Formats: sequence, C-alpha cells, structure tokens
Amino acid sequence: MGRLDNKVTIVTGANSGMGRATMLLFAREGARVVGVARREDKLADVLDEVTRAGGTGCVVAADLSTEDGARQAIRTAVEQFGGVDVLVNNAGVGAAYASVQPGSMNTIEETTPEMWDHVMAINLSSAFLMTRGVIPEMRKRGGGSLVHIGSISGYRGQDTAHTYTAAKGALINLSRSLALAYARDGIRSNVIAPGYVRTPMVEEYLGVFEDETARYQVNPMGRAAEPAEIANGCLFFASDESSYCSGSLLVMDGGLSAKGA
Repeated sequence: MGRLDNKVTIVTGANSGMGRATMLLFAREGARVVGVARREDKLADVLDEVTRAGGTGCVVAADLSTEDGARQAIRTAVEQFGGVDVLVNNAGVGAAYASVQPGSMNTIEETTPEMWDHVMAINLSSAFLMTRGVIPEMRKRGGGSLVHIGSISGYRGQDTAHTYTAAKGALINLSRSLALAYARDGIRSNVIAPGYVRTPMVEEYLGVFEDETARYQVNPMGRAAEPAEIANGCLFFASDESSYCSGSLLVMDGGLSAKGA
C-alpha cells in the first residue's frame, strides 16, 4: 500500500527541482498526480517518467499567477480524477531569477513597484489563487492537505532579495491562518522551509560546497539538499502520517538556521 493511495494531488512548479521530485515521489506512493507549470515541454518529460514507472497523472501548462491559470489547473484535477485531496504550492522564483529578470532580487530601495508586483504574483499570489480554489474541492471530500514550499528566508532576514523574503514570510503566516480557519473542515495547512537545495534555481550559487573548508561554514552538513529530500517532507505533510500536524513549519536546511546569524 502506498502512503498516498488514490489521493488526488496537485503539484505546482512540477517541471523541475523540488516540484518534479515531489510529483515523481507522490506517483510512486500511489497518488494520482497533476503537475502544473508554465513550460509544457518539461512537464511532458515529467509525466513520461511518471507513466513509465506505472504511476497515474496528467499535466497542465498554466500561469498560476493568474486566476484563469489557477482555475484551469484545478478544473483539470476535478475533471480527470474527481477532486483534490492534496495541494503542494511549490511554484516560485528565487535567487537565480535575477539573471532572467534583473532587479527582481534587489533591496527594497532598488526594487520597482512593478518588479515587486511581479515577484509577489509568482511567489505568493499563485499560492493564494490555488489555495482559494482547492478549499471548496477539499471540503467536498471531507478534508485535505495544503503543503506550501516556503524558505528559511521567510523567517530570517537577508540583505537583498527583499521581495522574495517578504513573499516567503507571508506564506508562512498565511499557512498558519489557514490552519486555524479550516481545521473544522478537515483541511490541514503546513509549510516546508528549505535552505540550499540543488535545483536549477540556485545552481550557480552551489560552487561554495566544492570547497572543503567553506562548505562547512555555509552549512553544518557541508552540502545542499537534494530535491528528493525536500519531497520526502512534502510526502509526510501530504500523507495521513501527519494527521495531527497543522500550522506547522518543517525546517529542512541541514542545520543552517540552528547556528543563528
């Protein structure tokens, strides 16, 4: 028996990194997975891997920072599999996005209002729109699990990337509020807070872990997490094993934040 047998799960940002790893793991654990991202070509590769492994799923290419995109993703899950049991809000951008959108990871003084809105739309509004849409569907099924991918930067300050840190901080407190508001509906809401993860989003910053001295100064374990390790945290919150967890924050950073500033 899989830990997610027959649960319908939506994973956003499923085309790479933590989202891809989560979609693959959930499929192996028996879930019917709906992967969502903007890039249809990469989503097709993930779905092919799911089906070759004997899993069941589908993919949706949509912009989740828009209401239409969120509706399309949720509608597909309902039409294909009958509802929604689990939502993993993983879609977002981080440090490396500065090379795609210059000015997106700046200090507040150097951030334009337009760029603030742009990053907030991707990192926070997408979670708002998806969560808002799935709650009625979860209520129909007697409950569900909301899993949000935050960051240790959501509760620690940074000297730059202020829009990013604000979005991740807001996501943490939104999750706590959701936990309070929807507990009686059987809907749980929890956050994963990773540190460094070996994904395309931060690949250019991971060279420090090749230095035998510096890597232990950056992180007590001397390495970045693998996406599959973060996916394991998502699996815990998605499964019934975390049935008494709601409003929780699971820090998965290799001990980085334990050492303080």
